[in-house]
Amino acid sequence: MTVPDPSPQPAQAVFRGVRAHTVVEHIDALTQPHRLAEHGFWVVVGQFEGRVDAWRLEHVERSSTDDAVVTRPWNGPPASAWRSSLTREAYLNGVEAIRRDIRDGEVYQVNLCRVLEAPLAADHPGPDAEALAAVLARANPAPHASRIVIPSTSQMPGTWVVSASPELYLRVRGDLVESAPIKGTVAPGEQMLEKDRAENVMITDLIRNDLSHVARPGSVQVPELLGLHEHPGLVHLQSTVSAQLAPEFAWTGSMWAHLLAGTFPPGSVSGAPKEAALRIIAREETVRRGPYCGAIGWIDADRHCAELAVGIRTFWWDDADGGTVRFGTGAGITWGSDPQGEWEETQLKASRLIALASTETMAP
Repeated sequence: MTVPDPSPQPAQAVFRGVRAHTVVEHIDALTQPHRLAEHGFWVVVGQFEGRVDAWRLEHVERSSTDDAVVTRPWNGPPASAWRSSLTREAYLNGVEAIRRDIRDGEVYQVNLCRVLEAPLAADHPGPDAEALAAVLARANPAPHASRIVIPSTSQMPGTWVVSASPELYLRVRGDLVESAPIKGTVAPGEQMLEKDRAENVMITDLIRNDLSHVARPGSVQVPELLGLHEHPGLVHLQSTVSAQLAPEFAWTGSMWAHLLAGTFPPGSVSGAPKEAALRIIAREETVRRGPYCGAIGWIDADRHCAELAVGIRTFWWDDADGGTVRFGTGAGITWGSDPQGEWEETQLKASRLIALASTETMAP
């Protein structure tokens, strides 16, 4: 995004238990991945299409308490202003096209997504991320909630992201790494389908394979398989995959190059096999996902730890076309998918958060 410099809104990144501010440098993490393991606290926003930006922030505060209470109103767009990148008909056609790909042996599973967007008045250096994050924290708390506002300057790009992600992409503690893919979503009180379980197992196996490329042989484990996890308005099937990093990767210069090359974009929001799924996504989806389905989080090279979420349940903003806020939603398509059911799943995932972002005080 192109925000004028200097900006009255300071750079700040807030995660559960961590708050950081004062940017000292920016890197392209794919061309300089070794920097992420050397020194400093890095805030990371990875775009689904492949770009991964990292900003090193100088001041870091850690606390077990939640973010400060914010009473400022969130001035979101009217609920009627949101438009989808794919109409219902286009989405149903996309599901059928992917089922034909599966029938023909091209792929096993593909995550088909659409992006909702609504105009906002240009408000440099961006809408009030703190106010939106407070609305989500009250009515839709999430284990990997975050907000990142870094105004761009003539020397570096910026970002504006507010996320209520429930999904862990990568957590690293020393030489231990884990990922917790989510596949399978229903409303509270409803039963998961056999298709949901099969899809979760398929993606869990993909994550196992992804992590095996950087793992000590024999260390890849699945401590949780098909766990039911309740979130506001949703129930997810979640599995957890863990591994011990091989000695040549554990906080060495090549660590993040191999981790990102082996696991990004996250398998749960792409498909299996991943390369074929990405080709089909590019064919069926009409707009870029950006940070939606990418990676959002932090890396602390000094403490040898990191936590990156999958960028789902995520709002992002830029000032193109006068200022637009976006939100993505999608569903995993398998041979057993019912097109109308998959469309309804995308509606279920989006409806609560879009309602919260459209009004100041929408209740659960």
